[in-house]
Parts: sequence; C-alpha cells; structure tokens
Amino acid sequence: MMVTQRDEIDTVEGTREGESVTLLCWRCGAPSIEMTPETRAGSGERVCLGCMAVTKYKEGIWQALSPQQIERFQRFVAEYEFIRSAEGRGSDKSDYYLSLPYKDISGRNSDQWKIRACTFGSIVKHIVSPLAKARRRSLRILDLGAGNGWMSYRLSLMGHQPIAVDLLSNDQDGLGAAIHFSSQVEPLFPRVQAELDQLPFPSPIFDLVIFNASFHYSQDYQRTLAEALRCTRSGGGVVIADTPWYAREESGIRMVEEKHKHFASTYGFSSNSISSQEYITPERLNQLQETFKLEWRMIKPFYGIQWSLRPVRAKLEGRRPPSEFRIYTTWAGQ
Repeated sequence: MMVTQRDEIDTVEGTREGESVTLLCWRCGAPSIEMTPETRAGSGERVCLGCMAVTKYKEGIWQALSPQQIERFQRFVAEYEFIRSAEGRGSDKSDYYLSLPYKDISGRNSDQWKIRACTFGSIVKHIVSPLAKARRRSLRILDLGAGNGWMSYRLSLMGHQPIAVDLLSNDQDGLGAAIHFSSQVEPLFPRVQAELDQLPFPSPIFDLVIFNASFHYSQDYQRTLAEALRCTRSGGGVVIADTPWYAREESGIRMVEEKHKHFASTYGFSSNSISSQEYITPERLNQLQETFKLEWRMIKPFYGIQWSLRPVRAKLEGRRPPSEFRIYTTWAGQ
C-alpha cells in the first residue's frame, strides 16, 4: 500500500518560479543547456553552442559528466551498486518507492528508512517550511545524493521545485528509479548525473542545497562545500543531513577501518577506490566554519530510545562510540 504522509507536511501557497533550469556545459562551463519539462522523460542530446560538446539525456536523466569523470568514478560506481544490490536496495514495485521514507515495504532496510523519515521530518519542520513561509513562495531545492529520488518526490508533493543529483543512474537504487514517482508528480522533477565538486548549475539559483546522506562521500570537504555555497542564493541554506558524526577523530577512523574490513570479507573488495571523507567531527566542521566564515546551526532529531541507548551499550561492551546523525545548516550571506 502506498504511504504518502501528505497530511503531515505543509504544502506551499504562493508564487512558483519558472520550470526550466539551465545546465552548464560539462566541457566549457557555459550556461547553454536548458532543461525543460518536455525533456524530463525523453532521451536525446543538446549541443553547446560555445564548444560544440554534446550533453546527453537518457530517459529524462541529464548526463553532466565529462568522459574523464566517468572513467574516474567507474570503479566506485560499480562497487557501490554491487553492495547496494546485495543489501536489498530497490524493487520492481512502484509502491516500494512511493512509500519511502515512511515505510520500507520490502522489510530489508526498515531501520535505516526510519532514520531517513525522522531526518526528513526535521528538515521540513525546521528548515524547509520556515524558509518557504518567509519567502512566500515555493523553494528551488538541490537534492544532492538523491539516490532513487525519494526526497525530491516528497518535496515536489509539497509544491517545491527540487532537482535530483547523483552519480548513480540505475533503475533500482539510482536516478532511473525515480520514474516510479511520475504517476504522482507531473512533470517529473529534473534528474542530473553529476559529481558533488562540479555541479553543472549557474550560481546562485537554489534556495536550499541539501546533502541527502551524501556529504561524507566528498573527497575534499572544502571543495565540496564551496560548490554548494556557490549555487546557494543569498539568505538560502546549505544542509548536511545523515552524515555520520563522531565526537572524536579516532572513532571515525576506527569506523572506516571496520567498514572496509567488513566489505573485504563479505564482498571481496574494500570499496575504497575513492578516498571519501566518510564522516564529520566538531573539528572538521570548525575548520569549514573558519575557512568560509560561516556559522553552523545544529538540529539533533530524536530517533527513539533504542537509538539513544546505543552509546551506553557500546561503552558497556567495550566497542567504539557509534555514529550519530545530526543536521547541520548554514545560511548564505548571514
């Protein structure tokens, strides 16, 4: 059964902006490619008039990666997709996607989706809705690390204008799976295959840029955050959500070692072809704060009693402190 939870969120009243968004050419960076509603479900290509580079879109997904980027991420994507498939991500049923994040009807990753649902509720309550109310219009939102597009789907139902970005484009766990939302959202929100450090958008056009459980995949936090801030309008926000947080660096290091060891024993590879940052700490956040002269505001959602007791159990059992999930927001031009 489809779960929508539409009565738990506010819908937007007010003026909507134009539907089209301009993409930057992956080769020369010229703002020469317009994403219009009619291209969101089709296939084809656009030629940059400045350098004649071809940007393709396949089944509504814009491929804003250079050949060099595709080659660089090829192994990472292949290993990541293999692991996600082994974990039971995705489904052939539309109801699976339409129920997210409030229910995992497959039952394979229910605990993780409970976390995502709680985080999303906090983002809507404390960030999205107040900003939309203040601006008296719908928001243009960049969903970074969108995966199958569930957050963009939910934001669309509220009347906002999201754009979903991810490296994965497959039809189970990547941007291709968003086609399941087209029965509820017409036209479907734009989907773009791109990397965090080279976002193919002119600056600044977004009211919110949300790292959707994706900031820790950055190879360089300063470069990644700089790109997000470049795309954020004055008074808009950058949100880091569902990235593992540790009070101390050594706990994060131990987590990474344990994860790579687990992957190697379970799947035959460590899944470390890209040197991702993997986690955040107060020290790392302070470094970003000082570099960009910004201020972080923190929201700590309540994920339930069992989640809250995890640090106590870990200490009693002599294990490293478990990760926490906190939502960090900074506002452009504050």
